[in-house]
Amino acid sequence: MSQPLFPALLDPSDRLALSFPDGELTYAQLADAAAGLAGRLVGRTRVAVWATPTLSSAVGVVGALMAGVAVVPINPRIGERELGHVVADAAPDAVLAGPDVDLPAALAALPRESGDFRDRVGGFPRTEPAPDTSAFVIYTSGTTGPPKGAVHTRAAVAANLDALADAWAWTDRDRLAHALPLFHVHGLVLGVLGPLRRGGSLQHLGGFDAAGLATAVEGGATMVFGVPTQYHRLAGELAANTDAAAAIGRARLLVSGSAALTVVDHARIKEATGLAVRERYGLTETLILTAARADDEVEPGTVGRPLAGTEVRLAPLAADSGSPVSDDGLGAVEVRGPGLFSGYLNLPDATVAAHTSDGWFATGDIGRWTPSGALALVGRMATDLIKSGGYKIGAGEIENALLEHPGVAEVAVIGVPDDDLGERVVAVVVPAGSPPAAQELIDHVAALLAPHKRPREVRFVEALPRNDMGKVQKRRL
Repeated sequence: MSQPLFPALLDPSDRLALSFPDGELTYAQLADAAAGLAGRLVGRTRVAVWATPTLSSAVGVVGALMAGVAVVPINPRIGERELGHVVADAAPDAVLAGPDVDLPAALAALPRESGDFRDRVGGFPRTEPAPDTSAFVIYTSGTTGPPKGAVHTRAAVAANLDALADAWAWTDRDRLAHALPLFHVHGLVLGVLGPLRRGGSLQHLGGFDAAGLATAVEGGATMVFGVPTQYHRLAGELAANTDAAAAIGRARLLVSGSAALTVVDHARIKEATGLAVRERYGLTETLILTAARADDEVEPGTVGRPLAGTEVRLAPLAADSGSPVSDDGLGAVEVRGPGLFSGYLNLPDATVAAHTSDGWFATGDIGRWTPSGALALVGRMATDLIKSGGYKIGAGEIENALLEHPGVAEVAVIGVPDDDLGERVVAVVVPAGSPPAAQELIDHVAALLAPHKRPREVRFVEALPRNDMGKVQKRRL
């Protein structure tokens, strides 16, 4: 018999499982609600979930997984063209949505099932689907073409969550608090399934602010998940709210992911709460690859060491390179392990192209190892590796240096075509107050880093373009 994905639902208790702004469920109530839905879904292949941050969405996902049906999470803010592509590619048999939700036409045409948590009929299915059964089809952001559906098996999800439990000492005594959306790996796989697999609980906050987070920790939350944009805003709030800072400091673990947390924000959060934020690293195709462990000293600017069972290597940045990495220790991050996707849906050629000839997945990221064995990410090959004057330069290092200047609130560093240098380094800066002189910022970087890494141009803007996860969309710059 296969190992259960949710052991705590086999003999459910009256302990809290899920808490959302629209309601909460104990394990016994969740088992009843999800089982009723599972009974209606058995025999289907894939179902779309209109992934609002609600209890109904969470119940819908658990019910589909109980039935052995793959979940296709849909961002409620998805555009019409992108939604059409996802629905045509995934061909879901049905859509799961709350009873009062108006769906766009592409989904409204599908048979509809409600994840309404008030529908409790009992009878948890005792037959566990096989480990190689597809659990999720999660679509990539589509920055290099139409979004691709990364297929993850139940075994991959279980292995990844168990490796994270090892890294973070995550147990049934933990209550996780976050305010993440439920259509991606961070908020859904880690943020909903993670607590349920451990037998702990999730408190979805609805919004991420100092007062709400402090109340959650005072009420029993021990772990917090967030993205850098949330932590950046939180740091500003905590500077003026010492009571909230003290309360949040009583949490066991603060975790950041989905993008890099700046060294400056690391320091601000640590100063306010006494807690160091731990970063982790993963992609839609890989789930989580590395993480700063609960028992390790936090090394700002790194994403920790590989999880148990996961291998990470740095490959040459250029096909004709004779050395493993560049002179700065930079290499292309390649990985393999039990949490990797089984392939892109309907795209066997793209699946093969994403892997090296010896079977490693090429992440498209650039990294280097620190003396402690942690991985430091420099950026994406496509947008953050700048080739200027014969040097390979990582944008992330320059961005962190600029954020140490008091006149810089936010920054994105890009490479712009240049007839002389090949590419020149350009800093796009959101100033903190009145813009400082461009030359002042250039000199600031030159004093901290090698001269060839200094920006050749500084552009001031009111805001940086970001996606739903707070990642800067450099292609729009």
